[in-house]
Amino acid sequence: MDLRQRLTAALADRYRIDREAGAGGMATVFKALDLRHEREVAIKVLHEDLGATLGPGRFITEIKTTARLQHPHVLPLLDSGEVQGLLFYVMPFVTGETLRDRLTRDTQLPINEALRIAREVADALGYAHGLGIVHRDIKPENILLQGGHALLADFGIALAVQHAGGTRMTQTGLSLGTPQYMSPEQAMGEKGVDFHSDLYALGAVTYEMLAGEPPFTGASVQAIVAKLLTERPVPLTTLRDTIPLHVEHAVNQALAKLPADRHRSAAEFARLLGEVATGGAHPMVGPSGVRVAAPARGDAGAEQCHRGRGRCWHRGDAAIAQRGG
Repeated sequence: MDLRQRLTAALADRYRIDREAGAGGMATVFKALDLRHEREVAIKVLHEDLGATLGPGRFITEIKTTARLQHPHVLPLLDSGEVQGLLFYVMPFVTGETLRDRLTRDTQLPINEALRIAREVADALGYAHGLGIVHRDIKPENILLQGGHALLADFGIALAVQHAGGTRMTQTGLSLGTPQYMSPEQAMGEKGVDFHSDLYALGAVTYEMLAGEPPFTGASVQAIVAKLLTERPVPLTTLRDTIPLHVEHAVNQALAKLPADRHRSAAEFARLLGEVATGGAHPMVGPSGVRVAAPARGDAGAEQCHRGRGRCWHRGDAAIAQRGG
């Protein structure tokens, strides 16, 4: 029997399998009906080689992490288990699309929409980090869009893979994380990654929503990792000159090589993005082609200035200056 037939037979008393809804690097997703509660759900079945590597006991223990999370922007865990050697977990079925689907179709998002999605994901991460939970696999595929709002999925999955798989993950050729969104410390294989790694990944996703591609790309995993360890991303304002300077600065800080140089929390990242999106300074081109920022609406005595290669803007009595390289 194929995977769908096996799952249908094994879960016939609990779920009615409708169709395959998608597949990724770690799991295949099926749309189904929860017979007891008469609701549509998504059942994710881990690929068999991964399931065999993990084993059901440790996986079920770790996946319970997700069950603890109750937040408007976190997709909840409804059920999990093991049947006929298949490890699975169940979530609500979202009648929308993933952020990856949206980016594949549109490449770039409107700035305000991209910032709103980033703030909503940051809000979810801040809540989880407060409980000591790190996602470890933030990427567009794990961000669902429903009614225009973000839902972060698959909390606990990456942790289960890391804890349960151990060194066997490398031996079986299975990888954890997606290189375009992995922090330098995660790419180097450090086991004790903390919330700073999630901030890096969210910074990379935000960069892609605004620029149309991740900060680092390459023909192979090795090429991408080499870039993220040694290079700086192309400035966002070089790729899209309508992006506010504060946004570029916030994203660059999230993408800092050293965890200590990133934001102190997901809430801080969200606040920096939100201040700009809700009426802060927006960029414009100065008389010599150097980007400066227009004053916020209603700032009395606000002014713009340009000195050599420096850039500065004033918001009321507060002045913030950026110096060029």
